[in-house]
Amino acid sequence: MFESLQEKLEFALKRLKGQAVITENNIEEAVREIRRALIEADVNFNVAKKFVEDVKNKALGTEVKGKLLPEQVIVKIVYDELVEVLGKKLSDIVFSTTPPTKILVAGLQGSGKTTFVAKLGKLLKKRGRQPLLVACDTHRPAAIEQLKQLGNQANLPVYAVDGEPNPLKIAEGALIYARKFSRDVLIFDTAGRTTIDQEMMNEVEQLAEFLKPTETLFVCDAMIGQDAVTTAKAFDERLALSGIVLTKLDGDTRGGAALSVLSVTGKPIKFISTGEKLDAIEPFHPERIASRILGMGDIVTLVEKAEQEFDEQKAKKLEEKLRRNQFTFEDFLDQLRMIKKMGSLRDLLGFLPGMDKVLRNVNIDERQFSRVEAIILSMTKEERANPKILNGSRRRRIAMGSGTSIQDVNRLIKQFEDMTKLMKTVSRGGRHNLLKNLNLPPGFGM
Repeated sequence: MFESLQEKLEFALKRLKGQAVITENNIEEAVREIRRALIEADVNFNVAKKFVEDVKNKALGTEVKGKLLPEQVIVKIVYDELVEVLGKKLSDIVFSTTPPTKILVAGLQGSGKTTFVAKLGKLLKKRGRQPLLVACDTHRPAAIEQLKQLGNQANLPVYAVDGEPNPLKIAEGALIYARKFSRDVLIFDTAGRTTIDQEMMNEVEQLAEFLKPTETLFVCDAMIGQDAVTTAKAFDERLALSGIVLTKLDGDTRGGAALSVLSVTGKPIKFISTGEKLDAIEPFHPERIASRILGMGDIVTLVEKAEQEFDEQKAKKLEEKLRRNQFTFEDFLDQLRMIKKMGSLRDLLGFLPGMDKVLRNVNIDERQFSRVEAIILSMTKEERANPKILNGSRRRRIAMGSGTSIQDVNRLIKQFEDMTKLMKTVSRGGRHNLLKNLNLPPGFGM
């Protein structure tokens, strides 16, 4: 995410490395590179121009004190400006004081709108809400079926009326259903098109007038850059959007849409989507994204992701086992599956400060998860509980059963032993320390 922009900003800020003071000349060279980096990242020209002007003015007016270096001062100023451009603070969902809260989701076809509806529903369910997904896309034949399948995956009810062409009637029925079954949040999936057309805009506008939604969110594909911002502006003129959702941000190395959308539309980014899985959704924290763009990582989000899969009772038992040196392959398999739920290994490592640079030219084999799992599942219950009994013949049998080599099995057992010692040391600081010192599983050394 933002890899290209990150590299270019890093190069621009190196211009000040070794400088003793900030001067008109050396700051001019640095901001010229920053401007180029932003333009190449497909950031709106006016946004890029204002950004560099603000950075330059603040830099020239800042005194470098103590042991701080000029490049450190500029990084802080660039960080502050990025936070400003991205929206200053989290803009979360606003809930109606008189339920149900109605969330209208609009966007172009192919932007990931229907998937986002299910993702948002699942997220709000985790927060203790009772969402109802409403299928108001009557134009795309597969849209209703897709939403039903996603709702089933998220264990959420979907209100749909097969064969009903009028989305207003569907919305009306959904409101009655919500009151009857005490659903306090309704999320409406609306029709999309490959281009903005009058029919679509009229339909979604009528739906908005009827519902008077608490939130009207526009979903756009971050990878189309400037076009995403232009489209969001066109929708806002008709729908009075309350927020923007950027999808496919995991494939956006530039970042133009994220850095332009607020300044151009005046609407905050509320959520970002970073993958296909229903858990691949994050509330948009400007300060955390700014930190990621500058290669500082995002430990807070990483810990939050871990906590979503983190069972406190299990953690207490795990800590006790580590203290007693009773950590087994069965326990490890539980930990491995927890990490798999959190997302791709590359994405997780990207949250760690400085790891983005390490990962740029490293090929991480996600299939290693499956190989490690296969080796453990090929062990007997006794072997998993007591790895010390894994002699040569047992290891050969495990290798054959898992479709791996004896070397793979030996490597895993050695790394498991090393990790057990490390985790035992970490656990002395308590389970929260264990969580914050989340380690890679054996078999994933780079």
